[in-house]
Amino acid sequence: LDVYQVTLDFVAVADEVAKSLPKGRAYLRDQLRRAANSVAANLAEGVGEFSSAEKARFYRMARRSAVECASHLLVCRRLTLVDDALIGKGWDHSLRLVAMQTSMIKSTSPNTLETRQR
Repeated sequence: LDVYQVTLDFVAVADEVAKSLPKGRAYLRDQLRRAANSVAANLAEGVGEFSSAEKARFYRMARRSAVECASHLLVCRRLTLVDDALIGKGWDHSLRLVAMQTSMIKSTSPNTLETRQR
């Protein structure tokens, strides 16, 4: 899946940002890494599901984690903790990822499937 490759790229960028955080920001480093890994884990769980409703549920959790990561990136930018170019790279990845996840959610949500079957 293209979305999974984008997710793995995003996890790598998030880790790069986390490594760049100054000492004393371990809480932010940990939150960013956990949220980024949650994106990948929930996406994988959704792909492994058979039920469309369950797939959509896991995809929504992955999307929420991606949005959480974007929030952490904005905090890093606002506090000037990390190079702005690196934050921009993470932000661009997060926007693409959220858009892809939104499409996946819409394509697997029960309401969307009912509309298609009519």
